[in-house]
Amino acid sequence: MKLQDTTEFASSTGHGHGGRRKNSGRKTQYQEKTVVMRVPESKVSEIKAWLKPKPADDRSQKIELHPIQIQTRLDIPYPLESVAAGFPSPAQDYTEDVIDLNQYLVHNPSSTFVLRVNSLSMKNAGIDIDDQILIDRSLKPEHGDIVLALINNEFTVKRLMKEKQKNGELKIWLKAENPEYPDIYLRSEEQLTIWGVVTCILKKLR
Repeated sequence: MKLQDTTEFASSTGHGHGGRRKNSGRKTQYQEKTVVMRVPESKVSEIKAWLKPKPADDRSQKIELHPIQIQTRLDIPYPLESVAAGFPSPAQDYTEDVIDLNQYLVHNPSSTFVLRVNSLSMKNAGIDIDDQILIDRSLKPEHGDIVLALINNEFTVKRLMKEKQKNGELKIWLKAENPEYPDIYLRSEEQLTIWGVVTCILKKLR
């Protein structure tokens, strides 16, 4: 009896002891036919990283911006001399100056807002989910600034990139500081507005 006949016999008698069963085998993550190809060993990791699904763009139409309200002054004493990241000098048991966090962190109270971050697209810039960032609307955005950008009524926090092309034109795009997230290159129909410049990351260590 041929193998084909054996498979048909097992199927007809209801015994699944041989042949290919429906929905068996390795499941593919791609909804199309796949092919086998040979690649240099040194490129395997790079190709796997490229094939890894990337998060969707993190633009959002709804964000919660909170205006700054400076109500109190808090003076924190600090030494005039700088201290290495270790134990301070035993002889330095006094301070001669103070710092007010309101003045240090907020230069333009009327144009400064607080935003809580809900994306990991700027992780490599030190911005994590639930971090709070200060955004100053009065500052002129420069190349390399982290900004709150508005693209067709959708907000996103990215690094502003300005590149002068060979033809003299200025190319503007938004860089994600996390390789798992896509950079944003504006299409011809999209309008970009820089809502404000990020000046500070408020992050608690404990």
